[in-house]
Amino acid sequence: MVITLLLSHALPIAAQAQERVTTFGLQVKPVFPLSFFKPLTTFGQGALQGTVELTGGYAFGAVVRAGISKSISFETGINQIQRSYNWSVSNDTNATPGSGSVRWVGYELPLLALVYIRLGERSWMNNAIGFSADIYPTDVVETNDNSRTYWYRSRWLQGGVVANIGFEYRTMKSGYFYVGATYHRPFGDMVTVEHTWRFNGIDHSIRTGVLGSYLTLDLRYFFHEDPDKRGKKPRN
Repeated sequence: MVITLLLSHALPIAAQAQERVTTFGLQVKPVFPLSFFKPLTTFGQGALQGTVELTGGYAFGAVVRAGISKSISFETGINQIQRSYNWSVSNDTNATPGSGSVRWVGYELPLLALVYIRLGERSWMNNAIGFSADIYPTDVVETNDNSRTYWYRSRWLQGGVVANIGFEYRTMKSGYFYVGATYHRPFGDMVTVEHTWRFNGIDHSIRTGVLGSYLTLDLRYFFHEDPDKRGKKPRN
């Protein structure tokens, strides 16, 4: 009876913990090149064949979360994302392929709406969906003895859709601890890749578009903040 009474008072307090709370967090997100999301792109023309393959990467940045109600929040922030790719180009008439690796760097400004589902006294699951403004500061080029790859950004600013699912544990004074996964898909190709093969002093080139979608494991920590007391009438 006593335990039931204590829980009946504690649970409403925890349920309201997100309402009117604006909190700041930090995150690290390793990139996983799962085969389901088609990390390998193959293309060619005639005897010339090329590949581009996402091999991993990571993102890191800051998150700001604003609680709107007991079960809904908005989230924004800024992230730097670094994708690692292997590339190759070969000619059927020559046994010596060209290959290498490049790092594609971008910045993301997401805006997501989150919905919470309660799992326990201090544990929650959330689902989020929204959009991201993706910024690509520069093109990338890598040159080898007999080959070259040139990565042309499709545009310096591009939109994308973001979907997220995660779980978090909320402490009373030490903040929130979060683990989840995010899928990020740009609207259209992120970059146009041009592979060039040099044979007998003549350049032969092929091109393809690369979408740049990816999946991450999200590790976050949100600092503790007390609910905003504004809007409440002062006591006499």
